[in-house]
Amino acid sequence: MLKILEKKRVLVAMSGGVDSSVSAALLKKAGFQVAGVFLRCYEQGGCGTIEDLSMARLASDKIGIPFYVFDFRKEYKNKVIDYFIKGYASGKTPNPDIVCNSEIKFNLLFKKAMALGFDYLATGHYANIKKHGKKLRILKGKDPNKDQSYFLYALNPEVLPKLIFPVGKYMKKDVRGIAKKFGLPNAKRKDSQGICFIGKVKLYDFLKDFLPPRQGKIIDDKGDILGKHKGFYYYTIGQRKGLNLSGGPYYIYKTDSKKNIVFVTKKKSKLDKKEVFISDLKWFSDKGPDLPLRVNAKIRYRHKGASARLIKKSNSKFLLVFNKPQWAIAPGQSAVFYKGNELLGGGIICN
Repeated sequence: MLKILEKKRVLVAMSGGVDSSVSAALLKKAGFQVAGVFLRCYEQGGCGTIEDLSMARLASDKIGIPFYVFDFRKEYKNKVIDYFIKGYASGKTPNPDIVCNSEIKFNLLFKKAMALGFDYLATGHYANIKKHGKKLRILKGKDPNKDQSYFLYALNPEVLPKLIFPVGKYMKKDVRGIAKKFGLPNAKRKDSQGICFIGKVKLYDFLKDFLPPRQGKIIDDKGDILGKHKGFYYYTIGQRKGLNLSGGPYYIYKTDSKKNIVFVTKKKSKLDKKEVFISDLKWFSDKGPDLPLRVNAKIRYRHKGASARLIKKSNSKFLLVFNKPQWAIAPGQSAVFYKGNELLGGGIICN
């Protein structure tokens, strides 16, 4: 694919990490006219952003490509941060990385890249784009431990012809090896973790600036009060750390946003669910597939996926029925659907 598109102009979103840097280096080697761009989206304390920006610039210098910085802080606040806070405030567990990809990287940045005369936008995502019939589809990345297709289900299919994921066909260890051969300064840098553009930060430390601590009761499945918590919005389904309860482990199986109560249990099976409602479905096919449909569904990024049947209940609500109960399904997270390695689409978990 890289040879077919030779000598075209491509803008590479560079985070300071090894994956996006290798993406830029591979494209340059393949004959593309490459430029790198770092996005300023969120700065809490500034340290992580400064380090990431510095590393992205150093990598661009080593590769020998122009380097830009775009300030998207206002748009990121409106599109991602506000969505994130609103979700937790209502007792849900939103996924900001999915919104960041669909609204910031592959919408705002994509449009800016096209307006500046670039032919393509590239990122360091571990995913692949291949033709399926007359249409392009997203496939899982080669490395099953790094595959990031889950975060891409909400992309507008119309942008796919203009996207390139250079590292999608590689294993992570091979990407680091390529970085070493290119002499990139971040070849051994640890992978970034945490929230998209925010980084690795404890949820409480981030949310408390927007949702102040609000003490409430922790109640077990027998109705006994076991302790106090700092606010229901700091906790999510399946969580067991940070409760400070003796005699555990205890698992959160439910929260009450109106009464500010966190419910816990010692029985892991109490978190098993076989059916969940899904809303806001997005598909890569024009009209979406005919339902009911048998899919392999992932209920969170690190979920292995499970066989399920998707049934239409109304124009806006759908029922996902798993063959076997799944553990700790959290409202607000995304259920993402696959057929083999092909990404079909996904939606938001309602209950």
